[in-house]
Amino acid sequence: MKEKMTFLPKKEVLTLEEIERLCDNFIDLGINKIRLTGGEPLVRKDLIKLIEKLNKKKKDTNLNEITLTTNGTLLDIFAKDLKKNGVDRINVSLDTIDDNLYKKISRFGDLNKVIKGINEAKKNDIKIKINVVAIKDFNEKELHTMVEWANQIKVDLTFIEVMPMSETDSERHLQFLPLNKVYEKLNSKYNFYKIDKNTGGPSIYYRSNKLLIDVGFITPLTNNFCSSCNRVRITSTGKLFMCLGQNNYVDFKKILRSDYSEN
Repeated sequence: MKEKMTFLPKKEVLTLEEIERLCDNFIDLGINKIRLTGGEPLVRKDLIKLIEKLNKKKKDTNLNEITLTTNGTLLDIFAKDLKKNGVDRINVSLDTIDDNLYKKISRFGDLNKVIKGINEAKKNDIKIKINVVAIKDFNEKELHTMVEWANQIKVDLTFIEVMPMSETDSERHLQFLPLNKVYEKLNSKYNFYKIDKNTGGPSIYYRSNKLLIDVGFITPLTNNFCSSCNRVRITSTGKLFMCLGQNNYVDFKKILRSDYSEN
């Protein structure tokens, strides 16, 4: 929850045309799901045009799903266009529904605007899920409340463990809250039972006779899922990471902007 932000020079970031070319190549290699994340993807100019182009590829390729991960602050503006242009699912990253805590973590953001965006996405019949990072000494006392809130608005919710990016990532180590403990506390109230819900990701999902929603858990540390990981990740600067826990990467931006990029 650092207060200082730095922004990359525009030339360091992939253009939308370069992103589309990368998507084309990965689709040719068999990738059938594309997720646009951030930062906040909706601040990117002409993102809707990229989504529209990707959606057209569903007709004659094996691409079958386009997902967006957002903080929700612009969702009320873009929900209708996202639905119209082919976004199948939206994940909203929201770690608290306490207004004061939200202002703290988002640098004085407007929680009501996020909730308005979620409602707008539902209104436009977009499948939506809430992602909650469980953070020690921040929202751990609120997690039960978030389940009740998600159940009230009938939106599935997934808890995610803080994942330190390296052994020296001291801030994230201090924030780490084991989800097995969170599960135990919630299970004592809801009496969860595990379900076989294949979303193509690492979440383990549960249901309860006391809830109308599914509750997921992503546990990169307490229940390592590396053996079943099926994702590749490309940063806005074109770096391909096979694993977020490693520093090794391939620089696709360098390749795309070279004389041999067509090959």
